[in-house]
Amino acid sequence: MLEPIKENWRILLLVVVVIGSSVALFGPGFGPEPAPGESASEAQQGITNLQYGLDLAGGTRVRAPLSGYTATDVALDGDTPGAVAEAVAAELDNASTRDVGVVPEERAVEVTELSVTESQFRAAMDAAGYEYADVRSGVTQQTRDETMSVIQGKINEAGLSGGSVQQIQSITGEYFILVEVPGQGRQEVIDLLEERGTVRIDVAYPDGNGTAVQDGALIQDDFEEIGTAAQSDRGTGAYVPVTVRNTAADGSQSPAHAFQDAVAQRGFADAYQTQADRCGYNPETGAIEAVNGDRNPCLLLVVDGEVVNSFGMDPGLADSMAAGSWADTGNFRLTTGEFTEAQTISLNLRAGALPADLDISGEGTSSSISASQGENFRTYSLVIGVLSVFAVAGMVFLRYREPRVALPMIVTALAEVYALLGFAALLGYPLELAVIAGFIAVVGTGVDDLVIIADQVMSEGDVNSRTVFDSRFRQAFWVIGAAAATTIIAMSPLMVLSLGDLSGFAIFTVLGVLIGVLITRPAYGDILRRLLTVR
Repeated sequence: MLEPIKENWRILLLVVVVIGSSVALFGPGFGPEPAPGESASEAQQGITNLQYGLDLAGGTRVRAPLSGYTATDVALDGDTPGAVAEAVAAELDNASTRDVGVVPEERAVEVTELSVTESQFRAAMDAAGYEYADVRSGVTQQTRDETMSVIQGKINEAGLSGGSVQQIQSITGEYFILVEVPGQGRQEVIDLLEERGTVRIDVAYPDGNGTAVQDGALIQDDFEEIGTAAQSDRGTGAYVPVTVRNTAADGSQSPAHAFQDAVAQRGFADAYQTQADRCGYNPETGAIEAVNGDRNPCLLLVVDGEVVNSFGMDPGLADSMAAGSWADTGNFRLTTGEFTEAQTISLNLRAGALPADLDISGEGTSSSISASQGENFRTYSLVIGVLSVFAVAGMVFLRYREPRVALPMIVTALAEVYALLGFAALLGYPLELAVIAGFIAVVGTGVDDLVIIADQVMSEGDVNSRTVFDSRFRQAFWVIGAAAATTIIAMSPLMVLSLGDLSGFAIFTVLGVLIGVLITRPAYGDILRRLLTVR
């Protein structure tokens, strides 16, 4: 029993790989991760666990750089990032410290405010007294990483299954953010990306000169828990339940206590004694207008710098803030007029704000593929794959005219592709046209290697012993190994460089070569030995 297993363990390994690929392709638990609110069956794109990219599923691809300028090799002189950002922002008329980033590890200072020009940034750096080597377009690697994380969070929170975000680099060295969202229209994706996602609560209150505004009474970092959007109890409008942090790590006043003090100071408790809808803020004029003769303070919900809603405060909530007890819990509702607005606010709060804007309308590009076109591409890919297999099989049969040699060759080559599909399902790698091209290349190179084995083994006459077979097989395998090494070396740059679809082609070509050298070629050798060796 042990002797047959020892002699044919390579064949058994191939069988195990094929069985494992079947589990990955069709078994439960290996499909794409469902988006929030989506079931596993809804996330699955077919009878298999394979995921399809834009080319085969339809969807939208957006490629755009991040807007901003970065000063490199900055002499920070030991100053803290906060001090540097404050000093540079003070020299810019149209930017705040939120728009200036400092990355000590990269010795870089960046500005992400769209209205700031390169000359203005240079002048600000000079005026702040920080020496630098140069100023370039774009942002730091840290900001690009944060942006990719936030965009991925936006995609996930919006329930866009299968969306991906990655960084790519052009030949000229410029960095781009590549966003791909299968199954979604172009405008939907662009709207999602163009929202920078900054959400804050301002306090507008009447003063002797008209209307004053306390900016940023609550900002995104102040929220500890963010609920999902819900319809208002009154049947009109919607809200997002949130919890404001009532602790501060550095011992300073917590956001909940600071907001509570601001509300109490502006007189919300006196203004809202009987009802919560007497806010007369006019977003067009920026003024608080009288309602029933009273000009009352208002809370402003500001998204991406635009006031999307203004509201008063429930009398009980206002009283608890005036009494100083509200901050113990920090529970609050961000109310809006529309449920879709509440969903957007919840999404932005959960995902966070983009550190920089995507320049989609400038240097960016976007494209979309309809679902029907993607389905056509899948059909054509399947047809081309089948035709390539038949073409290779026909040439092999014409070459050898011996089914016992040719048939195992075709079966082994197909097993190699099947194993690659299993790896794709296991890794959750979306199949694109470039990946399909890699599969076809694997079929061609794989059969080529198997032909080398068959020719080397059979070219010198009958194989009358296992020793003779092993000697000829080793000679063939050296040739195959050298060719595989050459292929891997040639494809390696495409695997590591950010070149979009070419990376997928290179990854699966190299993976196919490794599977062939380590599993399928040795297994075919064992099969051929059993068929040809005279015992």
